[in-house]
This record gives sequence, C-alpha cells and structure tokens, in this order.
Amino acid sequence: MKNKETVKEEENSVTINGTEMKESQLNQDQKYFASQIQEARIKRTQLKRRLDRNTAVINAFESALTESTKKVAEEILSEEE
Repeated sequence: MKNKETVKEEENSVTINGTEMKESQLNQDQKYFASQIQEARIKRTQLKRRLDRNTAVINAFESALTESTKKVAEEILSEEE
C-alpha cells in the first residue's frame, strides 16, 4: 500500500475584538471589510518601508551637504590666514 499524502488546507480566520472567527462564519460584507483591512495593512507596511528609505536618503544627503560646507568653510578660513 502506498503512502498517500494528504493536503490539509486551513481556513482563513480573522480576529475581532480578541475573538477568532473563521472566514466561513462571516457574511459577504464582513469578508469584504476584512479584506479591505488586510489590504490597507499591507499598503501601510509598504508605505512605511518607502518612508524609512526616503528618510535614510535625506539623512545621507544632509550629512554630505554639511560635510561639503565644512570643507568649503575651512578652505576659506585657511585662505584668510
């Protein structure tokens, strides 16, 4: 007798006010609301990652600008001496 592999699919669930509910327990409106929440959370995570990346870029360019102005200021001061 050959071993048969069984695939067990777990039903999606949502947690509402601390209570876990299976997708099959939700009506169509509730499923829609849950999917909107999930999509919005994914989008928020993506936007946060983009914001973090942009903040790092701004910090790097600000640092580069500050350093370049220090060099120019030092050159001007050394020429005055």
